[in-house]
Amino acid sequence: MRIQVNGETRELASEYSLKDLLVDLSVSHDRVAIELNQKVVRRAEWEAVNLRDGDKLEIVHFVGGGAGSADRIHPVREGLACKTRSDRQLE
Repeated sequence: MRIQVNGETRELASEYSLKDLLVDLSVSHDRVAIELNQKVVRRAEWEAVNLRDGDKLEIVHFVGGGAGSADRIHPVREGLACKTRSDRQLE
């Protein structure tokens, strides 16, 4: 199965939940928002939502600033270098 995460194509096993993906990408669950096919997915639904071929995800985390600056939203990029279970199965 092929999906896009923050604009990057990823290959996954056929059964994969949003929660599985976050674990494999080593993305912390706090201060994170997920958009799946242009719809925000509530945190309580992450485990129940299974990904499908062609899904497009945007994963962002919120970063607080110092005095006088507003919180900012940043795409999760550093976690994308981590291997997913399907990557490990292909090795």
